[in-house]
Amino acid sequence: MARYQFFCIPNTNRAKFTFVDMGSETFLEEKKQLLESGFEVEDDVIYASSKQEAIELFKSNYLYHLKEFNDASPVIGVYTFVSEIAKLLISIFRKKR
Repeated sequence: MARYQFFCIPNTNRAKFTFVDMGSETFLEEKKQLLESGFEVEDDVIYASSKQEAIELFKSNYLYHLKEFNDASPVIGVYTFVSEIAKLLISIFRKKR
């Protein structure tokens, strides 16, 4: 997965943003230019398989971070697994009616 760093213009409520692939050979130079242009680093690094996915995760704001936290917590992982199985069983049961 690629790592993306997002930058925003201050006081735009994340509406004016851009991002840079941290694996790019020109990452440090691009970051320097953005910071000199008035952009600020926004949030943590986003890991994504494509640029589009990175943008969607960024636009989801803290939902992305919440998902990352949930995936890292075994208790929440078990809860999510059980609830998804329950939803699946309910949908199968309803189809048989």
